[in-house]
This record gives sequence, structure tokens and C-alpha cells, in this order.
Amino acid sequence: MKITRIEAIPFAIPYRKPLKFASGEVHVAEHVLVRVHTDDGIVGIAEAPPRPFTYGETQAGIIAVIEKIFAPQLVGLSLLERETMVALLGRTVGNPVAKAALDMAVWDALGQTLDLPVTDLLGGYTDRMRVSHMLGFDEPAAMVAEAERMRDEYGITTFKVKVGRRPVGLDTAVVRALREALGGEVELYVDGNRGWTASESARAMKEMADLDLTFAEELCPADDVLGRRWLVSQLDVPFIADESAVVPADVTREVLGGSATAISIKVARSGFTQSQRVHHLAEGLGLEVVMGNQIDGQLGSMCTVVFGSSYRLTSRRAGELSNFLDMADDLLTEPLEIRHGELVVRPGAGIGVRVDDDKLAHYRQDS
Repeated sequence: MKITRIEAIPFAIPYRKPLKFASGEVHVAEHVLVRVHTDDGIVGIAEAPPRPFTYGETQAGIIAVIEKIFAPQLVGLSLLERETMVALLGRTVGNPVAKAALDMAVWDALGQTLDLPVTDLLGGYTDRMRVSHMLGFDEPAAMVAEAERMRDEYGITTFKVKVGRRPVGLDTAVVRALREALGGEVELYVDGNRGWTASESARAMKEMADLDLTFAEELCPADDVLGRRWLVSQLDVPFIADESAVVPADVTREVLGGSATAISIKVARSGFTQSQRVHHLAEGLGLEVVMGNQIDGQLGSMCTVVFGSSYRLTSRRAGELSNFLDMADDLLTEPLEIRHGELVVRPGAGIGVRVDDDKLAHYRQDS
């Protein structure tokens, strides 16, 4: 069960349409496939989606830090020495997505070695999650049409609406149009990606007070400390800390400081090991949790389902699991399918999915 080699393979797959939000937009999935090889011939896999406008990581940077720093530290360790791995990776500041992909690939390799699903190793609560779909910036009619298509084709009834434009009425009009078109049977929540000020956020939330929103997420920057506390104190819906709460210490700071009342867990930036710790902390503090999306491909989305379905708390809410549908293709041998608004964990050991070698050869960028 010893790690013998680690690969970081760049690949790029275009999106059918770009996803646009307050902190940036994505046209091509320029991701990194991470492979962890063991002396038993097992290969664990995971996907690293760089988000330079959020965490400062790039595709080239993820490859460099894995090849030059992380791989030399982990090669030779047993798959069971995960706490040692966390300590070694923790010596390097930042690089959350690179660390997360390595962690998940190790868990996948461990599951395959033990012939057990990672879901069972983590918690085994259920085998599926309801799906929430993210709606990026567009005209109200286009966003309504997309939501209706997702509802009618895939049975999705929860939508996360990207907001944060100026004037705020651009986005409040969209949310109102969605509620009027979709009715009261769907869940709607908004995510500002830090795009508004605290006062703009407060005004927008007042304009949407009659729309029965489930959550508000990262409407204004976390470093606007007093403004954010002022905003959260007057909201009547849970305020989700997302990019401001990556590790347990961040969650503690945001929640105890009055800057958040719920959290988003994204395995793409905290892996399974750190996500476990965030989950346990949230459970102890009585926080609501949403499983978030890093605009993952199908491999990353399955990792989210694997973790989210492992615990009662994380499976309670719909997870952000559908944006791979906007990609022109993917790497998996068997594409994921959303049915009746749910995504189900694949049977089998490890994460339960495999990469198609021909597709990887077609989309990889280092050969």
C-alpha cells in the first residue's frame, strides 16, 4: 500500500457555454488529472480544477507544486499515513486544490486496495444526493429557460443563482423572474461571489425578501469585517461562507465572528480529509451545510457525491452537482447521469469511476 509514483496531467475541455459570475468566468475546463500509483498496482484518481480568480492557482502552478514539492514528500508513504500526508502538505502555504486532489486520489487508491467504496470508508449514510444547478449571469429570459430545461429534463428543483452585478436590480430582477416562472415548488438561493458591498447586499436582500430564498452566499467580501457582520446580523436566511471558509479554522473565525451562519464544503479545495474535519465542526456547531461546486468535471462531481452522501448533514440539502452538463465532453468511461433530480454513487471500490484512456489522450496538453 505504498505510494510509488504521482502524476499530474493537464487536460482541457471546452464548455458549450461559459459560466459567468461576479469573480470571473470560465470558457474552458483547464484542469489537472492527478494519479497516485501504489506498489500493489493500484491507481487512485482525482481532478484538480484551478480557479485563479478565487484561490490563485493555475493549471501550470498545480502541476509544478505537485511534481516539485508534494510528490517527493508523499512517495514512499503508506496509503494509511494520511495524517502524515496532511502534515507534510501543510508545510506549504496555500495550494488548496492541488492538496485536495492528492488527498482524494489517495482515498480512491485506498478504497480500491481494500475493495471498499470510499463512501463506506467515510460514513456510508446514503448512496445519492439531490442536485442543485448553478445559473450564471445572463438575461432573465435565458436564465429562466435554462432552469426550466434542467427541471424538465433532469428533475432538478433547486437552483443557485449567481448575483453580484451592478446595479443590484439586474440580479434581483432575474431572481424574481425565476420565482415567478418556476413557482413555489423550487428552492432558490443566491451567491454573490463577493461582488457587492455590504450595503448593496442588504438592499438586494430587501428587494428579494418576498421570494422565499433558502440561503444567501458570499454576497460581500469577508475582509469587509464590520460590514459583513452588520449584513449577516439583519438577514432572515442563513448566510453561507464559501471561499472564506476553506479549512476548519476559517469556519471557526467566520461563524464565531458573526460573519456567517452556514457553510459550503467543496471537496475540490479541501479533499476528503479536511472536508471531514469541516463537516464534524459544522455538525458540532449546529450549522447548515451545502456541498458546493468548483465548476468540476464529472470526476470532481462524483467526488462531491461520494463525500456528501456519506453523512446525514451533507446529504440533507441538494448539492451543486450539475455544471458538468455544460462541458462539451469529459474523461470518464461511463458518463454520469442525473435522474429524477438525483446523482447516485457508482457501485464498486474507491470512488467508483474510471478514466477513458482514449479521451485523456485526446484532451491532455502535455503530449
